[in-house]
Amino acid sequence: MSSETSAVNVHGAWSAKRLTLLAMMLALISVSSYIAIPLPFSDAKITAQTMIVNLIGLLIAPQDTILVMASWLLLGLCGVPVFSGGSAGPGKLLGPSGGYYIGFLVVAFLISLFCRKWKNVAFQTAFLIYAFGAGWMKHVTGQPWGAVIVQSIIPFIPLDIVKCVAAVALGKALKRTGLFGN
Repeated sequence: MSSETSAVNVHGAWSAKRLTLLAMMLALISVSSYIAIPLPFSDAKITAQTMIVNLIGLLIAPQDTILVMASWLLLGLCGVPVFSGGSAGPGKLLGPSGGYYIGFLVVAFLISLFCRKWKNVAFQTAFLIYAFGAGWMKHVTGQPWGAVIVQSIIPFIPLDIVKCVAAVALGKALKRTGLFGN
């Protein structure tokens, strides 16, 4: 394997560099879950996860985003406290805010898949997180759409915009280091 070949997307090769980067991304999404602000009117919390989900999508290959995010979901499902506020377990994944977690996996993958083709993909796909989160909350709680939108979308928009901008800026800076391939 040539040293010029990207370790992150080496036709499935499991290089030490690739494994380290994947482990770092898994650690980032796990730690970002602990930066949480509970909202008194919602089961969902404001977390740093949205920023890290965007960053993961911007930095690593699509198949690697699936590996990282699926590993994170499995860890949480098995009881490792990696979900918002250090929570874990099937109850959290299947509870009112569980749709966000599945949305994170889908969005990270889509950002990674499309970010090389279109600009501002992080902003466009952020709305998918809301769709998964609100749709799942509606399904689990049976609340009317108005209440679900107030609990699961509106309070998150301003800070999510800031987090998306920060993720794009940080992603661009990290890409210039050469550690993350193209």
